[in-house]
Amino acid sequence: MPKVVFVDTSVLCNLLPVPGLDQQASEISAQMADRLREDDALYVLPITTVIETGNHIAQIKNGDHRRKTADRFSQMLSLIIEKKAPWTLHDIAWNRTFLEMLMAGAGTGTSYIDHASAGVGTGDLCILTECYQYQQRTKMDATIWSLDQALAAYGT
Repeated sequence: MPKVVFVDTSVLCNLLPVPGLDQQASEISAQMADRLREDDALYVLPITTVIETGNHIAQIKNGDHRRKTADRFSQMLSLIIEKKAPWTLHDIAWNRTFLEMLMAGAGTGTSYIDHASAGVGTGDLCILTECYQYQQRTKMDATIWSLDQALAAYGT
């Protein structure tokens, strides 16, 4: 059974790369290449990662760079829609259950309030919630690949 990896914004901004947020692009690209060679993992872009990355792209000052980055991102999203390896599509519902799980801390045993007090943002907690829901729905193990220390504590 393949491993499932949820990709955080911090990683995606280096994979695309997004100018100004790509300081580790060569390292992250090399890690991705290694991962693709070594395992048959499926990679998921959480909705939070899509939204945050899209916002970062829209804020690129240079219009030519902004357009080229948006094009690369669009191509990646098309691969996800088509379920082209290594990407897989994760359907989520933004509903009462999602919000309840978010407020309860996404299976971490720590509430939203305690997470926020510890510096874990709502975006990160949404990614944790998506990952937790995915695990519950599919009965597969899933991890989070992040450069963010608070979120990485729950991932790979």
